[in-house]
Amino acid sequence: MGGMPPIAASATLPETTRRTAAPAWLVMLLVCAGQFLVVLDVSVVNVALPAMRTGLGLSELGLQWIVNAYVITFAGFMLLGGRAADIFGRKRIFVLGLALFTVASLGGALAQQPWQLIAARTVQGVGAAVLSPATLTILTTSFPTGPARTHAIATWTAVGAGGGAVGGLVGGVLTEYLSWRWVLLINVPVGALVLVGAALWLTESRQGAARRLDVPGAVLVTGGLALVAYGIVQTETDGWRSASALLPLAAGLVVIAAFLAVEARAKAPLMPLGLFRLRSVHSANGAMVLAGAAMFSMWYFLSLYVQNVLGYRPLEAGLSFIPHSLSIVLGSKIAPRLMNRLGAKTLAIAGAVISASGMAWQGTMDVDGTYLGTILGPGILMALGAGLTATPIAAIATSGAAPADQGLVSGLINTSRQMGGALGLSVLSTVAASRIEAGHGPKALADGYGLAFQVGSMILLGSILLMIIALPRRRADAAPG
Repeated sequence: MGGMPPIAASATLPETTRRTAAPAWLVMLLVCAGQFLVVLDVSVVNVALPAMRTGLGLSELGLQWIVNAYVITFAGFMLLGGRAADIFGRKRIFVLGLALFTVASLGGALAQQPWQLIAARTVQGVGAAVLSPATLTILTTSFPTGPARTHAIATWTAVGAGGGAVGGLVGGVLTEYLSWRWVLLINVPVGALVLVGAALWLTESRQGAARRLDVPGAVLVTGGLALVAYGIVQTETDGWRSASALLPLAAGLVVIAAFLAVEARAKAPLMPLGLFRLRSVHSANGAMVLAGAAMFSMWYFLSLYVQNVLGYRPLEAGLSFIPHSLSIVLGSKIAPRLMNRLGAKTLAIAGAVISASGMAWQGTMDVDGTYLGTILGPGILMALGAGLTATPIAAIATSGAAPADQGLVSGLINTSRQMGGALGLSVLSTVAASRIEAGHGPKALADGYGLAFQVGSMILLGSILLMIIALPRRRADAAPG
């Protein structure tokens, strides 16, 4: 789900704010440019992965960490970034996050060893997690409640969708005509311009009541997730009974348990566990973790398949994903209206069924695949279904929460999606590698990528089953529109 538009949190914030003196369009331009970079960087790297592997000598399993290093830290620090913006000031955190993201992009572009690129992507993820929540809260505190704020949030969402949609094409153009390093280097001049603009024209605002910052919680959940993902990857080379797999898996579970213990005792927890007593919250987040685990890897494996098996050039790969990107944006845009007619639960299930059918179809790919017969049809189904699924699940999650918790619950849904995607990529990459290593040449690659889609469709069926059993059915979940 690397190309999925972000889910905007509800903006009902009791706070004291100073209105920006800058024109409204300029505030919109600055914060949307920051959000565009964050979302673009999730998808722009996918097309460049084969070139990165060749350039730095990455292994098949190690390649996934170029994606996962960003996603895991992005997910783990996202809620902390939102809290930090409220406490220390939205402008200050926006500038800090963008500066961190820009410097890390430069470091990744200059990397000479795999570990250097992975380290840079890790720091990029932290910067994105700090930056992204600040972009939305700056908008919601800069525009008055009503049509102006609604238009601002709609523009923010559309920019996020656009970043995901054009990521493959941008990555293809840069990799084809310059090098893979430019998919990261392009962030530097854009980030620098936005930094200057933010420093000059954005006005500071912060939450009226001071709150604690749960840094231990963010570090623990990120570390636990990374250890579990690493342990899963190690099972492919060393087996499930090996110490190199069991030790990080066990350590990751211990760290996650420590995270839960810290959250239960923290005065201002990153993730208030009491919210999960609500059926709407725990069922929707569970369904989103599984859906994210299945859907997120779609772009990763498709990019590898079209370049490593079908022989597409990077630009051709980027162009081939345009219908997929348009489909996911279309699904996201029509979802609110369909929710009014069908209800959120029915639409979420229908979207997941559409996506699962596309994944099962994509799982039949082989070494002689064609664009029309192998890529276009299943890709449109997978992407359209993904776009239809995310919005109703988010609506259900927030439907049972108090108004003051709406933003937090929306943040939890985004975090669950990213965490599910990171773990899913680890699992499916391991599954694909096991099939690839059993054969030779392009046929083995096609079989491995196809198996990843087949397993992904089964994970998505698990998400559908959970939706049917656990999601509450409320017509009130439907969004206006």
